[in-house]
Amino acid sequence: MPNLATPTIAAGDYVLILSCPDRPGIVHAVSGFLVAHGGNIIESQQFGDRLTDRFFMRIDFEVPGPTDAAAMREAFAPVAEEFEMRFELWDATAPYRTLIMVSKHLHCLNDLLFRASTGSLQIEIPAVVSNHPDAGALAASYGVPFHHVPVTPDTKPEAEAELMRLVDSYGVHLVVLARYMQVLSDDLCRSLSGRAINIHHSFLPSFKGAKPYHQAFDRGVKLVGATAHYVTGDLDEGPIIEQDVMRVDHGYDQDQLVSAGRDVEAQVLSRAVRWHSQSRVLLNGSRTVVFR
Repeated sequence: MPNLATPTIAAGDYVLILSCPDRPGIVHAVSGFLVAHGGNIIESQQFGDRLTDRFFMRIDFEVPGPTDAAAMREAFAPVAEEFEMRFELWDATAPYRTLIMVSKHLHCLNDLLFRASTGSLQIEIPAVVSNHPDAGALAASYGVPFHHVPVTPDTKPEAEAELMRLVDSYGVHLVVLARYMQVLSDDLCRSLSGRAINIHHSFLPSFKGAKPYHQAFDRGVKLVGATAHYVTGDLDEGPIIEQDVMRVDHGYDQDQLVSAGRDVEAQVLSRAVRWHSQSRVLLNGSRTVVFR
């Protein structure tokens, strides 16, 4: 969750996201709340899911005068209660504190560090965590603390406890598994529910296990792709945030195929992180609503 705007200072720009049972009057009630507070809508998106009979909405709005996000949330609470809403209301410019986990493949980590350093992602990266020492130099080059937390079958509970200690101590809002090649326990998945994003390759057909790109090369695939999704206890089956593919052909050797796959992974993951940090992704059961 983003940091709260400083009390008594005009934060001005807020984002409100909500979901609730679909019924008449929702938009009118939200608009009435904004009018009552002098709000000006900058961006508004909504979606009614006829399959689940739920309504989803995202509004970016400005209000005049000194205020803060906590006061705005308190003021909106009666509207939310009337319509059985799940909602979040945050300072639109507050960055997500994002902890990145990685193993030995550093392309996604490098991409996220670069984008964060240039301001193209609305995140702060307080730390990088890895079960291998390989990423230490890269993290240091961006001035980001690096934590080497080895994982073995015998030490996995202790390693996951250390991860949660780091999440709590750094005040982390989002955990990104940027090619972190360890399966998280069900307990850890539940602790990070809705605030952990994973990236993995997704071929047609799919290849699992070691060296998936080499398996794809051996089968002569024509598409390589990647999927970014929320982490759940079901391996690689969490609600999908973003996907993309790239067409390849017989001219690609194994190294070129790996390079193409890494490019797609980095792009898909960065988009998923961007949309999550801008409060553009709402959970809808096993699926997501993404207001791009």
